[in-house]
Amino acid sequence: MSDDALRKVRENIDRIDRQLQELITERAKCACEVARIKQVEGDTSEYYRPEREAQVLETVRKRNQGPLEDEAMVRLFREIMSTCLHLQHPMSVAYLGPQGTFTEAAARKHFGHAVEAIPLAGIDAVFREVEAGSVHYGVVPIENSTEGVVNHTLDLFVRSPLKICSEIELRIHHNLMGRQADLGDVHKVYGHQMALAQCRNWLDTHLPRAERIAVSSNAEAAVRSAKDAAEGRLDSAAIAGKDAAGIYDLMILANNIEDAPDNTTRFLVIGRSSPKRSGHDKTSLMLATTNKSGALVRLLEPLARRGISLSRIESRPSHQGTWEYLFFVDITGHVEDDKVIEAINELEKETTLVKVLGSYPKAII
Repeated sequence: MSDDALRKVRENIDRIDRQLQELITERAKCACEVARIKQVEGDTSEYYRPEREAQVLETVRKRNQGPLEDEAMVRLFREIMSTCLHLQHPMSVAYLGPQGTFTEAAARKHFGHAVEAIPLAGIDAVFREVEAGSVHYGVVPIENSTEGVVNHTLDLFVRSPLKICSEIELRIHHNLMGRQADLGDVHKVYGHQMALAQCRNWLDTHLPRAERIAVSSNAEAAVRSAKDAAEGRLDSAAIAGKDAAGIYDLMILANNIEDAPDNTTRFLVIGRSSPKRSGHDKTSLMLATTNKSGALVRLLEPLARRGISLSRIESRPSHQGTWEYLFFVDITGHVEDDKVIEAINELEKETTLVKVLGSYPKAII
């Protein structure tokens, strides 16, 4: 390419950048105007609207013609929306910490980087802080595509008044990190129990003699390995996401060591109110029934007769009696949809408990 042709392309990029900046500024002014109108009308309760954001981002995805991938285009718009929302009303989000966990990555993916993200020591602490109103929302893991459901999260919904406001799906890439020059120097590996399980085959092949130590999170694994190194013990490594390597000054010894290439974890956004319909929704229910023959079939019949798709069902001990269980069910549709209302009304006659955990937009990407 000649210098003249390159100069013209760069001039065109500069022109487009000016237009983009002007339009982003105009959008930010509109966000400020929304905040002003809400304040005048005394409506300051709902600045963050999960259903509205889901609709906007789904439109962005459908409108994308490349060459950027859908995920990249959605991420750009998410950050613009996050920054504009911050102008309206700064927001705080608690997540399962410490800093550098996949839960933090999920929170950033969903809320953008303008939100105040607060790491907490446990999933129960996230629920507690949201319930107390100390933070606006929380992000917690709920299930992994290879290792299954996070039981602790399900159990906390039993007594919590919180609602599920959104879901997030995050591709999980595990990395082995430490401060060694060679894999042969690694004699113990820290990781969350799910991460250790998701990397079992790789560890069996490459570090068969290394001790595997389960810790509370993958970021905690990085903290432990960094602490060992600081104290002169260079025999440990951690399984964590790439962000943790930079945060805790570790070198990545091996990339993408998960056994399943499509390894994905689903997270939930929890809050104190439910979103409206987005048109592309999911509803989560908690159901209880007596321990009788055919009880589970009777739970599913009201859904099947109305053509309501069931995407997940899990059972957990109710802790109310021996062999009594709670069922956690995800269905397609919103609690305001007629057929979902009809199904819930019928379920209330067939069960001892029906609790709507939330109706919320499905994950976009």
